[in-house]
Amino acid sequence: MHTDLTRLPLRGKDGAFHVVVESPRGSTLKLKYEPELGVFTLSRPLVRGLRYPFDWGFVPSTRASDGDPLDAMVYWHQTTYPGVVLACRALGVLMVDQKKSKGRGRERNDRLLVVPTQSPRAESLRDIDDLSQRERQELEHFFSAAVTFADKDLRILGWEGAQSAERMVEEAATRHEARQTEE
Repeated sequence: MHTDLTRLPLRGKDGAFHVVVESPRGSTLKLKYEPELGVFTLSRPLVRGLRYPFDWGFVPSTRASDGDPLDAMVYWHQTTYPGVVLACRALGVLMVDQKKSKGRGRERNDRLLVVPTQSPRAESLRDIDDLSQRERQELEHFFSAAVTFADKDLRILGWEGAQSAERMVEEAATRHEARQTEE
């Protein structure tokens, strides 16, 4: 028996939400947690020359509009490992849409930008506007380049701030809870 990391509690005692790291900063591989197996598997290698600029993972006990847990990039200058759980707070959200993985049409697949509560260097960061325009553009470029050969036709829709990101977390938690009661 194994712990299903997608079902960890959404929030810790301090009220911060959890992020489970899948692909650590510097990784050239997109790793994906497989709840049925309880392990991390290879989703795909990134485009040659591309590396994750920050830890990448998901928010447990949430369900995004694409059916998966919410995606999150952890904005800090440390590197962890797959399976590490970080207490985080939201800076903002990059809104994107892409081709549906199954079927026709498009679906939203937004990416939260978060900072760990235990990151002293990020204490002054409160909202996406605390990052330079260049930094936001570089993140947009990373996300676009990362799916270049994945036939996703990713479209950047823009950034929203910390309040929108927190609202997104709560809405995704509500969808997750509703799904659990159906099963």
